[in-house]
Amino acid sequence: MRALRQRLGIGQTAMAEKLGLSVSYLSQLESDDRPITANVAETLARSFPLDWSPSDGDAVVQRIEALRAAIADPLFADLAETGQIHRIAEQQPALADRFIRLHQAYRRGEQLRQIVDESLSSGVQGGGRMPWEEIRDWFHDAGNYVDPIDRAAEALAAGLDAEPMHEGLLIHLLKADFGVDTISADGDDPDRPLRQFDPSRGLLTLDRALPGETRRFLLAQQLGSLAFTDAIRAVSDDADLSDEARRLLGLGLANYAAGALLMPYGRFRTTARMMRHDIDRLCRRFGVSFEQACHRLSTLQRPGARGLPVFFCRVDMAGNITKRHSATRLQFARFGGACPLWIVHEAVAIPDRILVQLAETPDGVRYVSMAKGLVKPSGSYARSPRRYAVALGCEIEHAEAFIYADGLDLANAAAATPIGISCRLCSRQHCDQRAFPPADRPIAINPDVREVVPYRVL
Repeated sequence: MRALRQRLGIGQTAMAEKLGLSVSYLSQLESDDRPITANVAETLARSFPLDWSPSDGDAVVQRIEALRAAIADPLFADLAETGQIHRIAEQQPALADRFIRLHQAYRRGEQLRQIVDESLSSGVQGGGRMPWEEIRDWFHDAGNYVDPIDRAAEALAAGLDAEPMHEGLLIHLLKADFGVDTISADGDDPDRPLRQFDPSRGLLTLDRALPGETRRFLLAQQLGSLAFTDAIRAVSDDADLSDEARRLLGLGLANYAAGALLMPYGRFRTTARMMRHDIDRLCRRFGVSFEQACHRLSTLQRPGARGLPVFFCRVDMAGNITKRHSATRLQFARFGGACPLWIVHEAVAIPDRILVQLAETPDGVRYVSMAKGLVKPSGSYARSPRRYAVALGCEIEHAEAFIYADGLDLANAAAATPIGISCRLCSRQHCDQRAFPPADRPIAINPDVREVVPYRVL
């Protein structure tokens, strides 16, 4: 507790006031003269959700944390006060464990129902998955965090001690450690690849027109794929995937290694929290692009040292979600686009401007969402630039750690924009932006009344 207080830079009086304790009692806890009770541990977790985590060996505190997370579901909004959680966990541990497992099964069942609903309504027969969908689901099941590769990249970065990791250093490492030469191509072929590696010649070719951040990422990807070959192969071989999906996973893990190398876990997590997750400042500190920094934040899921629980996605001009991950209760549609009321769609049309939004999903959970439209230049008039938007957000209880929440009226429920997962899965009865009726709700049609949407959801 003393280390936590010193890390936060606050005095004993302020800490005691925040926890609802006396200064003398706090002093005794910090001196190890009194034990941290389950009630105090619960207060710590509630007051410092990003900084306090229970010991791996403390089963009671872990049970309290899991129970508190389950009770936070809006489904249980009318249940007993959360202040009774520690008593339930201590006095009825078996009941608490079964409640936790039941809630987890319920959440998995809801996700499965959404998958089936979307599959049926989108014309996907048999629930079959394409290889890239297998990879998307694999990363989702892994929590978007791959421990052996992340730790290996962090160890390599620690030995280099360079922040940001400049292009010349990466080129030198490829040559010194793996005999790979790097050249730049500036030909007239509009279909030339961004990156091409010839293992027989030990030659890596990069498109000269690429932005510096992209070049560094591709260099780090090549370095990671060579330096962590065994780790990548071990993870891929252990995955329950089709052969083609397993090959795609190898590429995805090389990309993961690149992000972990350029933004080492511990340093990036600490810096992100210090900067309140200001993406532009993180980009300057680590020499990465806006999208790369957002994506990396979504991977900070290391047990015992998790980052801000965020959702992240990338949306193209047609509204297709081409990247997605959520460590929050918000889940993305597997087929089709996202809710049209979500700010990310407006951001696609307004590049290089950050838009913020307070939104609420049908389950009553509110989120702070940030979105920015991006344009990747092609280097030639004959080759169209890529236009898309990225979005990053968190639940409002973490708003203090998210700079994009500043200025939003978080206390006013009416200020939140009502959004859904997708029209096919949204249960809202009154929405002027609805494109399709929900897959699991009946509708009523009145030929004598014409509203914006020509039917009512029952």
